[in-house]
Amino acid sequence: MSKHVASSAGTKRPIRVLQMHGTFDQGGKEERLVRLMNHWGDRLSHDILVGDAEATAARAGIAEGLSVRFLTAPRLHGPPGPRKFYALARLMRNYDLILSFNWGAMDGVMAHRLLRRVRRLPPLIHHEDGFNQDEALVRKSKRNAYRKIALDGAHALVVPSNQLAHIAQEEWGQKPERVHQIPNGIDVSAYGGGRPPSVIPGLEPDGRLVVGTLAGLRPVKNLRRLVRAVAPLKDRVRLVIVGEGEERSEIRAEAASLGMHDVLMPGFLPHPDDYVGAFDIFALSSDSEQFPIALVEAMAAGLPVVATDVGDICSMLAPTSRPFIVEPDDLAGFQSALAELVSDPALRGEIGEANRKRALRCFDQKVMFQLYARLYGRAVGDELALL
Repeated sequence: MSKHVASSAGTKRPIRVLQMHGTFDQGGKEERLVRLMNHWGDRLSHDILVGDAEATAARAGIAEGLSVRFLTAPRLHGPPGPRKFYALARLMRNYDLILSFNWGAMDGVMAHRLLRRVRRLPPLIHHEDGFNQDEALVRKSKRNAYRKIALDGAHALVVPSNQLAHIAQEEWGQKPERVHQIPNGIDVSAYGGGRPPSVIPGLEPDGRLVVGTLAGLRPVKNLRRLVRAVAPLKDRVRLVIVGEGEERSEIRAEAASLGMHDVLMPGFLPHPDDYVGAFDIFALSSDSEQFPIALVEAMAAGLPVVATDVGDICSMLAPTSRPFIVEPDDLAGFQSALAELVSDPALRGEIGEANRKRALRCFDQKVMFQLYARLYGRAVGDELALL
């Protein structure tokens, strides 16, 4: 029976949710999750256990008035062991549903796997969105073995991409019926129409096209590759990198070494629907992705895209974009693709419009809301609770 029970007054109390994250910084999973939380409003209450208490920048996007608490104990980080598992299990007993995210929460998943029957723990749904640099190409064998054991007790595993669905089944031994592939979705209509450059702090028209990207400044995003790709076009193109992270100084140094002294890095900017349309071309230079929300946002804004061929990127884009998707190590190909789009405004318009139509058809958030609502609702025994 659902724990989302009717009160004596005939109203339902919120579904009590425990989220477990290694970090809750700005990123694709956080953007999606905040959108879901805001959409469901007071139908859920959330306690968010974060391994790194300093990495909670995404909390700024949570709507005012939602029932949300951030927890730092028991610890998610640190070595696994019985004391840690029992402490996590004691916490889990207070909720109706457990949501765990990526490797940083895997000790919580293991605690649930080992103690779910003894402690009568609520269902757990795990979410995997991708990997850091250390597992971008090949997963670590010890981590894969740990995942395989821990995920055996999960109610379901959610992934956004075809590639992750394949990894879940082939490397982590998950049965196909337990793997739920839910594409990331956005409010596509909000991105319609162009935006003036002035919506991005520090960006003023100077006759050059704007090549832009949204990304955490982390090694796996390989933004220095993007700097090198843009460098031959620096007299015709202004590069804008929206995001924050530990590689800011390295990216700046790369740009300076190539004579690019005006690369604009305004930091993290909320509400990408307000400014993505100020770009002329969207570029993504990552070594690893799965189903990047930033790419969907660029498509919704009607932008042509140059990107590395990682994750589901090629299948996400309209077919007319595919000649501009290159292998990650093909810098010359990336440069050539950029140069072709820079030189052909009609081609940019044609490809951008095809991407916009595909985003509207395939990646609107309404579908995402429904799929998550059904999965979470079924887990707590009330399929209609979130629809």
